[in-house]
This record gives sequence, structure tokens and C-alpha cells, in this order.
Amino acid sequence: MDLHDPQSTEASCDVLDAAFMELALVEARQGAADGEVPIGAVVTLDGQVIGRAHNAPIRQCDPTAHAEILALRAAAEATGNYRLVGATLYVTAEPCLMCAGALTHARIARLVYGCSEPKTGALGSVHSIPMQGTVLKGGVLAERAAALLQEFFRMRRGA
Repeated sequence: MDLHDPQSTEASCDVLDAAFMELALVEARQGAADGEVPIGAVVTLDGQVIGRAHNAPIRQCDPTAHAEILALRAAAEATGNYRLVGATLYVTAEPCLMCAGALTHARIARLVYGCSEPKTGALGSVHSIPMQGTVLKGGVLAERAAALLQEFFRMRRGA
């Protein structure tokens, strides 16, 4: 692979994005096993995982315990800094307003997400929050992320 070739670099990025999204899907499945809405998040810096989490508002009795927020907290703890400059956050579904705001405050460089979130999405589905300074990439393993959410809610409704 030639790192000076934009197509080669883009292909490498796609492979890494899919690999880290796989880890976020593992987190999402753990959330589903805990009875939480299956959304998972992973924070990376320089190609290393520095934080990971899944939704836990029910278990933690905390409306802010979204996967993104918990992963950001873990990453901040791991780095000793609440500013995560240069980090990438992978999340299985489009972030909500609260999480998009937290990503902005943490100075996340890249946000990679799976499926759109038609009820609470803040990056164009429902709201359009400007994510200045953050590169956005949606649709990574979107079908798998959406299927996980659909199956969770189908089971919850008993259908």
C-alpha cells in the first residue's frame, strides 16, 4: 500500500473504519444483552482503542449514559485529558443532540457512525447540528447496525 496514493490511503481508512465499527457492534450487542438499546461506541487515537462502551441509561439510572458519552469518559480517563484532539469516535448509530454536543466539546477529530437515527439523529436525520472541526463519515456497516436495532425493538414489542 502506498500511503502517498490518496486511493490507497482511503481504502486503508475504510478497512480500519470497518474494523473499529465491528468493535462498536460488539459493544452494542452487549448493551442488548443487558436490556439496553443496542448502541455501541469506540474511541481511538493513533490507531489504538482508548475508550469503549455501550448504552447504559437503564442500568446506571442515568439519562446521559449513552454509549458515546461513556466511551468519551473512558477515553478522557485513559488519556488524562478531557480534550480528545485527534481522536476518532465510532458509534453504531447517528448521535443524538446531547452526544453531538459532547463530541464537539471533546474536540473529536472524526466521527464515524453506522446507521441513521430517524427519531433522534442530530446529524441530518432529525436535527442538523454543525460539527465544526469534526470530519463526519456515516453509513459504515449501516445495515448491520440497523438490523441490530430493528431486532432489539421487534423482540421488545414481542413481534
